[in-house]
Amino acid sequence: MKRFILDTNMCLAYIRGKREFYDDVDRELGLRESDALVIISVVTKAELLSLGTQNGWGEKKLNRLKALLSKMYIIDINENDDNLMEAYARIDAYSQGRLQGEPLDMSARNMGKNDLWIAATAYVAMLN
Repeated sequence: MKRFILDTNMCLAYIRGKREFYDDVDRELGLRESDALVIISVVTKAELLSLGTQNGWGEKKLNRLKALLSKMYIIDINENDDNLMEAYARIDAYSQGRLQGEPLDMSARNMGKNDLWIAATAYVAMLN
C-alpha cells in the first residue's frame, strides 16, 4: 500500500477549488488509487478548521473540507505514542542544530510547533 501524508497547504489547494493543482498531484502520485492511503495529522485537521473559522468559509468550502476529511486517515497525537514523542523531540533538536551526532548543514531553522507535530506524524506514519 502506498502512503501519502498531506500537509495543510495541500489540503487547502483542494478546499479552495484549485482542483487543477490537486489533480496534477493526484495524476503524478495516484492519491485516489485503491492501494493509496492518504494520511493527515490531527494538527492539519485543526489548522484547516481554524482557517475555516477565521476566514468565514461558507457552506460550499466547509462541505468540501468535510468531504476531504472523510476520505483521509487522521493520525492523532497521543502521549503514549513513544515513537511520536521521540520523533518530535529529534526533529525539533535537529532543526535547531542541537541534535547530538547529527550536524545541521545549514543555519538553524525555527519551525512552528504545528509544523513540528505534522513532521513527527509524517515520520511515524512512514515507519509503520
